[in-house]
Amino acid sequence: MDRSSVSLPKLLIGVAYMAAPVWAAFALLAAFDYLPPLAALIAAGLVTVALFFMIARILSEWLNVVRWARTLAHGADPNALKPRETLITSDPVAAVGVVWRAWQRERETLAGTVDWHLALFSKLPDPLILLSGDRRVTNLNPAAKQAFGRDIIGRDLSVVLRAPDILAAADAVLSGAHIREIEFTQPVPVEHTFLAQVLNLGMVAADGTMAVLTLRDISSLRRVEQMRADFIANASHELRTPLSTLLGFIETLRGPAHDDAEARDRFLEIMQDQASRMARLVQDLLSLSRIELNEHSAPQDPVDLAKVVERVAEAMQPIARARKMTLDVRIDPAAGMVPGQEDELTQVVQNLLDNALKYGREKTAVTVELKPAAKLPAAVSHLPGDSTVVVSIADKGEGIAREHLPRLTERFYRVDPARSRALGGTGLGLAIVKHIVNRHRGAMLVESVPGEGSVFTVYFPVAPETVKSPLPQIQKTVHL
Repeated sequence: MDRSSVSLPKLLIGVAYMAAPVWAAFALLAAFDYLPPLAALIAAGLVTVALFFMIARILSEWLNVVRWARTLAHGADPNALKPRETLITSDPVAAVGVVWRAWQRERETLAGTVDWHLALFSKLPDPLILLSGDRRVTNLNPAAKQAFGRDIIGRDLSVVLRAPDILAAADAVLSGAHIREIEFTQPVPVEHTFLAQVLNLGMVAADGTMAVLTLRDISSLRRVEQMRADFIANASHELRTPLSTLLGFIETLRGPAHDDAEARDRFLEIMQDQASRMARLVQDLLSLSRIELNEHSAPQDPVDLAKVVERVAEAMQPIARARKMTLDVRIDPAAGMVPGQEDELTQVVQNLLDNALKYGREKTAVTVELKPAAKLPAAVSHLPGDSTVVVSIADKGEGIAREHLPRLTERFYRVDPARSRALGGTGLGLAIVKHIVNRHRGAMLVESVPGEGSVFTVYFPVAPETVKSPLPQIQKTVHL
């Protein structure tokens, strides 16, 4: 940087300031006749000229340091415009370098902290919305975008959440309240129940953010509570009906039908049916409770699923024969052992096969197939594709409408309650199957076409020691 870049007024002021004592000294020397006046004037002028060039050089070098420091403040490369270090500037340049490096470290630390908080903000599973003082959305995380189906930054909260209680809570917090909590239901795009919390941050951010709205999805919790209430109501109803029947017949037998042998025999038969129904219900409830109690612990005993399928099919043969139905059992020898509990796996096959025989049409076939999984559907892709066996049971019944499929494994849920009760069902069979399959770390899928029939398919991981290289598969078909 040349001297022309030095401000001339500042240079002249500096020269005048430094030359004033020199001129005063030479004036005194001339006044006391130590120097001729002309010589004193010339000497003072030469010193002033020397001071001019010296001060101009110093100011130029200092100005280089100042301008370099300013470029560093704007993020420039510290080595690109670094001034030449001289006797005058070496210490300032070193000091600026130290300050810049310390500032750079602090900047990197702050940038890392900001990135971490942004990552945390974006990864939070619960929807989170930041609000300005005028109730506008200043930012939101991906979970909130997914919950509301769109980006709502810059919009008033009322455009997205039309729940008056939420808007009132937000207004209260933005007016100075510390926190408000509200539970509400958002019907679109998919119905969800949220526990909302509006919190005053106690400060105003650069973008105007004053409060944060967090939404915790409690839809599953509310559904569980509803299912529990439905379970109690259904269990009470299922037990109340046969109990009322029993009490009514007992009262009749003790009264008007006391000496009526024909009525007594007929009533006792009905009472036996109702008592058996209650016994089956209690047994299924106990079985379900026991399975749920141990659901977290996966059984590890090796079980030959082929023998289980054959044994259950053989035991169900009289029921199939009574309905003029046939069982087509197909077992692939390549299916390996599965880690599990044999009695529970037997119950899975038995419940599914019993359903198929109950709801399949007379004089049709029920197909039971056991084989290694060739390709897993996307819904069960979490299972090991190369070491999974499949048990599928297909019937040719009336089928199940699509809207009923997601609820089939709920306790006491029936597509046709009257028909199910008439056939002796308790409404717990598929719930038991679901929990047993979950305990065995498997999965169940249901496919059905109304008017054509249904296919219930369960997937189980194979015991590691039985996973072998692929061999030529031999299909074994058994017609019972």
